[in-house]
Amino acid sequence: MTRLDTARRRTLTALGAAALALATAAPAAWAQAWPGKGPIRLVAVFPPGGSVDQVARLLAPALQQALGQTVVVENKGGASGAIGTAEVARAEPDGQTWGVVFDTHGVNPALQPRIAFDTRRDLATAVLIGTSPMVISAHADGPLKTWGDVVAGSKGGKNLSYGTIGNGSLGHLAVTLLARPAGLDLVHVPYKGGGPLMQDAIAGHVPLSIGSVFVAKPHIDSGRIRALAVTTAQRHPSLPNVPTLAELGFANFEAPAWWAVIAPAKTPREIVQRMNAEINKAMQQPDVKAKLVQQGIVVNIGTPEQAQAFVDRQLEIWAKVVKDNGIKAD
Repeated sequence: MTRLDTARRRTLTALGAAALALATAAPAAWAQAWPGKGPIRLVAVFPPGGSVDQVARLLAPALQQALGQTVVVENKGGASGAIGTAEVARAEPDGQTWGVVFDTHGVNPALQPRIAFDTRRDLATAVLIGTSPMVISAHADGPLKTWGDVVAGSKGGKNLSYGTIGNGSLGHLAVTLLARPAGLDLVHVPYKGGGPLMQDAIAGHVPLSIGSVFVAKPHIDSGRIRALAVTTAQRHPSLPNVPTLAELGFANFEAPAWWAVIAPAKTPREIVQRMNAEINKAMQQPDVKAKLVQQGIVVNIGTPEQAQAFVDRQLEIWAKVVKDNGIKAD
């Protein structure tokens, strides 16, 4: 090797080292400077008025005070949350853009094969806000008084209809998950959201309904629908007399609704951890916690790693249910 070749190799090695240093220095610099001068965006991936929007607007003022920076909630609804999530996925990973997502985040990759992002590759979970049961209910004046009545009414060639907030929703997948192994013939009736579902449920137009505590409890409290079971492993504090499906014979059954905060995948770990810590503190403030509880949310305090593990498990569970049952998006 000539001296010229040796010099060239040394130059290339130095350039490579410099490039690597720059690449690793950028995230570190972002972490040290965070939050930046511009506003922090919380992208609520559903339209105004729903639970995702309410969670985002509940967190925003607490984060603004803690971080000393303006926090703006932006609603980017559509495609069961996938449109807003795509915006988070392609945002600069500098800690200025976050997303507030619902349980559809764990279902969308399986239902939408042409989705504009890879959930595992392009996004990171910063916080699991909390979980809530889905509630299976019947019309108060109908013949279904207990879960045993549902079983009896959906076997031996008989079938029962059940309504959900939409095709491919968590309620749809949860009932699908429990019905086939139990030999229940339950016919899905998808609605366009919780409002239309509850209108038909309280009118008795659909024998069964499944919706979140947030959607169902006002009508349970008013006596217009009767709660038969919840889909979480533990009974819900606001519905202490309603049994879990696990108690009713479906061992280890758990299909919670949930809310989480996500970030672009390459957001520096230090920033993700700081956001996680600040949201955990916010959720322990009495007024914030009380409002989350009012929505039926059981608040979760945990690490980004625990939140990511939860989301990864949801992705696995519902991908299998979708594939095994040939479920298609609307």
